[in-house]
Amino acid sequence: MTQDWTSFLTSQGFAADGSSSGSLVGELAAARDGTVLAPVADQGLIRATGVDAAEFLHNLMTNDIKGITTRNARFAGLCTAKGRLLALFLIWRDGDDFLLMLPRDILPAILKKLSMYVLRAKVKLSDATSEFALVGTTAVPPSVPRDLPRFGLEAISGGHVIRLDETRWLLALRPAQAAERWRELAAFAKPVALPVWNWLEIAAGQPRIVATTQEAFVPQMLNMELPAVAGVSFTKGCYPGQEIVARTQYLGKVKRRTFRARLGTAPAPGTHVFAPETGNQHCGAIVSVAPSPAGGYECLVCVQIGAREGGEVRIASLDGERLEFLSLPYVVKDDEPAAA
Repeated sequence: MTQDWTSFLTSQGFAADGSSSGSLVGELAAARDGTVLAPVADQGLIRATGVDAAEFLHNLMTNDIKGITTRNARFAGLCTAKGRLLALFLIWRDGDDFLLMLPRDILPAILKKLSMYVLRAKVKLSDATSEFALVGTTAVPPSVPRDLPRFGLEAISGGHVIRLDETRWLLALRPAQAAERWRELAAFAKPVALPVWNWLEIAAGQPRIVATTQEAFVPQMLNMELPAVAGVSFTKGCYPGQEIVARTQYLGKVKRRTFRARLGTAPAPGTHVFAPETGNQHCGAIVSVAPSPAGGYECLVCVQIGAREGGEVRIASLDGERLEFLSLPYVVKDDEPAAA
């Protein structure tokens, strides 16, 4: 974030990092019952520039990057050779360049990791976080078509709007125009702090990878091949870990899936969960967590399907707090192998 954008947020009653702005209980209720907008201050941006940028990213990501145009975005992951996720990105074009959005806590390490792959490719990677103010909203932004498809991208004055799903929109705004766009939205959407936006992400069943969950999951564990998440292509060709991901899809069984749950405390992402079916061996881990409008917290948790069906999944130990499972806005497939 730039100093001007940070100063604007503080003038609106936000903490400099967007983490608080007033009554969290009221803001969560507004997100559940109405329309809101929030500074997405925990996300950063990597810019990929150069004639080989599309090919370079396509060869590294789980999704089809060559298919990204100036009218759409895509969700994709970066895996290790063993198919374990190092990062998840929302990727779109900014002119001839690509922008990759990811959590700021892993951005420096991922930027360094991606740079190691450049070699002779004509591509330059840089931290573009300061070039944009990121804003999330559940209101349809002015002048944007209501029928814009999921992951559709629309150019607006000062930046871009991306439709994330049925209820969420992301605005990537040049700092000089960000305050004006914010005021336009605030006329009919309640400003809320970042934790509220993070709850909306959990309610949507959209996973993320942070420093404590790197290399913990293969894409299918986070439901990434399902159309509602749409983070994997099985026709795009090779990328690091592709063989493992494809084998899991066509030859194996997905034994762990990501579900939504409620709890009273807020465990850190990566905290293991346990169930009687697996004894003292953990059966999964917390993916993300945020305050809930119903009180307490909600989380996405990756857990063995059998343990989820048993209903006795607990945090940190067999004696830990029991998770109360909630519905997701999409159907999670069972553990049957996919048809080739």
